[in-house]
Amino acid sequence: MTGTPWPHFSKEELSCHCQCGRMEMDSDFMARLEELRVAYGKPMKLSSAYRCPTHNAKTSSTGTMGPHTTGKAVDIAVSGAEAYKLLVLALQHGFNGIGISQKGSHSTRFIHIDTLPNDPKHSRPALWSY
Repeated sequence: MTGTPWPHFSKEELSCHCQCGRMEMDSDFMARLEELRVAYGKPMKLSSAYRCPTHNAKTSSTGTMGPHTTGKAVDIAVSGAEAYKLLVLALQHGFNGIGISQKGSHSTRFIHIDTLPNDPKHSRPALWSY
């Protein structure tokens, strides 16, 4: 049992890591993430999902209003050929914000995906590297 309406993702991995207990994931985003997980065909380890504004300001240059504070963004721990496979699937499933961190230790590599609307602060579609 995951403790969430999304069978492949637990409350623990979707909640803010600052221990505030908040888990405000967008239901449309999560439906898309579930579809991506099924298409990928294996577990996807989320290294970051929802972040409360206070925690986001401490961990990201996006301050109190970053993508993770919307519940429409996650970071997936993945590297190498699996990162490539996941990137292709994310594009096919309509994720319109993709950040890639594939340098350094394999244990710290990830892909960020989001579904933010196009606006002056978050131009979409967008692809960037960390």
